[in-house]
Amino acid sequence: MKFLITFIGIVSVEVANNQHCVVSAWSHQGGSSIKGNKRAAILQPQRQRRVVDQFQLLLPTTSSLFSTSQNNDKDGNITINSNNGELERLKKEEQRLSSLLDSIRQQKLAVLRSRPLSIGIVGFGRFGQFIATSFTKYGHVVATSRTNYTDIALEMGVKYVPKLESFVLDEHLDVIVLATSIVSFKDTVLDLVPLLEKKMDINGGAGSFPLIVDVASVKEHPREILLDLLPEECDILCTHPMFGPDSAKNGWRGQTFVYEKTRINKVILDPDSEGQETTQLDNISEEHIEGMDRMERFLSIWEEEGCNMIPMRCSDHDSYSANSQFITHLVGRILGIQGLKATPIDTTGFQSVLRLIETTNADSFDLFYGLYKYNRNSGYTIGRLRGALDDVVGALLQRDGVVGVFDGGNRKSDNDIK
Repeated sequence: MKFLITFIGIVSVEVANNQHCVVSAWSHQGGSSIKGNKRAAILQPQRQRRVVDQFQLLLPTTSSLFSTSQNNDKDGNITINSNNGELERLKKEEQRLSSLLDSIRQQKLAVLRSRPLSIGIVGFGRFGQFIATSFTKYGHVVATSRTNYTDIALEMGVKYVPKLESFVLDEHLDVIVLATSIVSFKDTVLDLVPLLEKKMDINGGAGSFPLIVDVASVKEHPREILLDLLPEECDILCTHPMFGPDSAKNGWRGQTFVYEKTRINKVILDPDSEGQETTQLDNISEEHIEGMDRMERFLSIWEEEGCNMIPMRCSDHDSYSANSQFITHLVGRILGIQGLKATPIDTTGFQSVLRLIETTNADSFDLFYGLYKYNRNSGYTIGRLRGALDDVVGALLQRDGVVGVFDGGNRKSDNDIK
């Protein structure tokens, strides 16, 4: 029985039972019209990125494509009988697929570098500098901030523009990344909007608007601000790099990057349709295609640096984050206030606790406050933590034969309270 696996029009794998696997690849250069070629070329980074993702899913399961037979024993367990020489054949096929995957990655990187982006960063503090270091590998980087970072930027190969007005009006930016704190995010956008509108008036067209990207640790709040305040011609990409200068000091490989493609060419996108927006090319405008290409090129930078790319709704992100990132910072801050320090008899578990305290308290309190203030799920997380603490302490007191409350190390029974 034969079946066909097609990878977004770039790679197809034809498999026959008890036969070998044949992989073919072709270019997007062909086509009957210039318009068709342009669309294909623009979509190439996006399609190739998806091919890489799907190929990675294929490689670990290569053995399922080759000659094996399986039986069920009397207990219902599956046993696999392999033919002689099959393992060697599988290894060779795995090597060939890996080689093809590497070739696709190189093609994708070549496409990315063929049209390098001009990336602006608003907020050149610790995190802004951290992401700029990698951005410079892939394009021209310009930064601005309230503090003068001219010397630091020069050392990094980044152009520094002290005034936001000159940054917006004089620089030809494809992308603007808002790397300010979540507490000052709205004010930053309010300062940015009239300058973007002025730039459009000067240039006489909507094509002057850059892609606006946020990198805040909460997602629904900045998403709402960007959709409410930015001109509708501005494309929007909401992202959260789930790492920073401390946790990713040795590189971004393996780090998680969450994103939502929010708006392209005045159209608010449905995050659940990720990967489906290019299915009807004839019904998509050139502006939409080019906006999507710019967004894909920016996302490809994070992928090329080794990030684990996760498309996700902003609302889903905040729900998950309250019970992962926020509670991590909350516990780290609580334990930090206790003044815990290393001892001569530390267990590895306690050493992990000390590292948690160090990393969470290294971040600004504004970040911690933003995780609480601008994520509607955080208050619920605090309430559950308090309830869990009461439950655990109550269980200890009950085991000790005391029915009451625990106060500062002094056990109080109900009679004491009365």
